[in-house]
Amino acid sequence: MTATALVLVDFQNDYFDGGAFSLVGTADAAAKARKVLERFRASGETIVHIRHHASEDDATFFVPGTAGAEINTTVAPLAGEAVVTKANINGFLGTDLKSILDAEGVANLVIVGAMSHMCIDALARAASDLGYGVTVVHDAVATRDLEFAGRTVAAADVHASFMAALAFAYANVVSADEFLNS
Repeated sequence: MTATALVLVDFQNDYFDGGAFSLVGTADAAAKARKVLERFRASGETIVHIRHHASEDDATFFVPGTAGAEINTTVAPLAGEAVVTKANINGFLGTDLKSILDAEGVANLVIVGAMSHMCIDALARAASDLGYGVTVVHDAVATRDLEFAGRTVAAADVHASFMAALAFAYANVVSADEFLNS
């Protein structure tokens, strides 16, 4: 049997309503991720939490030691669950994520978290490039509105564009219900 790991990315308080860099729908995404997390906990499969700690002196969110940098209680790690701290967008870059996955014999990743257009996209593509099978649970992922060329791109459009791109060649992109019922 091929081992699968759940990777929860940057579900930190600063991304939730009232946080220093709130996203659209983070609480809803975390609630979906919680259901997936409960399934992994029940089955004893590998779980890895990734959190971002800003390394810039002028950082305004994910500042180490602040409440905003803490993983939200909705999906907080339990004792024994790996927690990887990153300072880059790609969760593999400069971390021990790959060695944790390899030590557990993981061949497939299920990815949830934030943000669609940054850390989720980077992690999914890097994982695919490294040979992992990748599933992204799209409704357990959040993002925010973006600006480009004087135009606001709604979070839902940003999210849909990135999920469509990942589904094209990098990942199996499914809803939480589809994943839980498979």
